[in-house]
Amino acid sequence: MGKPDPRRGSGPVTVMSAYLVSEFSVADEADARRYAELASLSVARHGGRYVVQGAAPHVPEGDWPGGQRVSIIEFPSMDRLLDWYRSSEYAKALAVRTPGMKRRLIFVDGPDQSVS
Repeated sequence: MGKPDPRRGSGPVTVMSAYLVSEFSVADEADARRYAELASLSVARHGGRYVVQGAAPHVPEGDWPGGQRVSIIEFPSMDRLLDWYRSSEYAKALAVRTPGMKRRLIFVDGPDQSVS
């Protein structure tokens, strides 16, 4: 949730959600499940929610490596996303991630939303 802007009084506040997009492949399903379990707990503790978790995408255009999956996580703000990423809770998930799990993370701002 965004902080009230003292220059605006008590009117609507604009907040911007943030999204993590993860493209990944997994060599060991058991390790991936343990990572996902720990990561999911840490995401929830930081106000995040999975929009998509571990889905195999449909790719109508462009190249996509076989076996690559996608997760999308929404956080209330980029600050909350970064707090999660740097957290000790998420560090526990990273500690069990094996070299067989290759991924790319992308952090993007979502649309502005007015909140009363």
